[in-house]
Amino acid sequence: MKVLVTGSTGYVGVPLVRRLAEEGFEVHALARTPGEDREHPGVRTFKGDVLDTDSLEAAVAGCEAVYHLAAYAGVWAKDPDRFRLVNVEGTRNVFNAAAEAGVKRVVVTSTGGVMGHSPADGRAVDEQTYDNPPLASWYEKSKLAAENLAFSYQKKGLKVVVVNPTRIFGPGPLNESNSVTKLIKQFNDGKWRFIPGDGESVGNYVYLDDVVDGHILAMEKGTSGERYILGGTNVSYNQLFSLLREVTGSRQRLFHTPLAPMLLFSRLELLKARLTGKKPLIVPEFVHKLTKNWSMSIEKARKELGYSPMVFEDAVQMTLNWIKQNT
Repeated sequence: MKVLVTGSTGYVGVPLVRRLAEEGFEVHALARTPGEDREHPGVRTFKGDVLDTDSLEAAVAGCEAVYHLAAYAGVWAKDPDRFRLVNVEGTRNVFNAAAEAGVKRVVVTSTGGVMGHSPADGRAVDEQTYDNPPLASWYEKSKLAAENLAFSYQKKGLKVVVVNPTRIFGPGPLNESNSVTKLIKQFNDGKWRFIPGDGESVGNYVYLDDVVDGHILAMEKGTSGERYILGGTNVSYNQLFSLLREVTGSRQRLFHTPLAPMLLFSRLELLKARLTGKKPLIVPEFVHKLTKNWSMSIEKARKELGYSPMVFEDAVQMTLNWIKQNT
């Protein structure tokens, strides 16, 4: 069976392509530049991107299924319309090409951020918590718009499933997409010194291999028109750093950083970015997110997909082992 993977050189795309090829799929990997693992006989790379309709049409030819991972991610862009252009119009291009090629099924990678933060009562958010989730960033808004657009193609006969990963960590390039692993490395190196706010804000953390598993399960078992949160464990910053102390053996002192100075710093960074075009270290929208809880429920994915993420402590230890061996 031939499958197309967009975003094939991304943080999740690389291991997904590798896994699919190892399981015997013929993978058409759409990429702007050649990536790793392309020597596998089951992988054929197509140079292009989701804004290049000709390359999309060539890449999707003969495919029965598509994993659409390509996206413009991040907390800031010099031109905010870039989020809409890549994430929404790019998704439209992918689905137009898929429909024309007779593709039967598409799994779309979104983000857990579009679910919104936990309600005031603190309960974990699931796929049905909000009809109109509170979203702050251009990225989240564009991804929600892309989801809605994708589901509209069911009218054209495509089966569409959306997956929503939370905060992913694990082996891979230490870039913005892998920020949690970067944090673990900085802590292990003794270079991380602060805890946001009072440290009680909760996030959901998931190991990279589990997200790859979730994508494949969604393709095999997901119900068309449904979304599935691909998460792991809900932990506070205080709990996260307590675990990092345990697995690294570090006893370095950490400082709780009040959100007010962080917000001021982020505003100055944003002003500098607007004046210079240089990417800010942090933006106000991200600081505001630190004041909220982002507990996520994965019960739907467990029940309907058979999704079963790794124990959080084991995943952190495996990530630390990889950091020590590869960085």
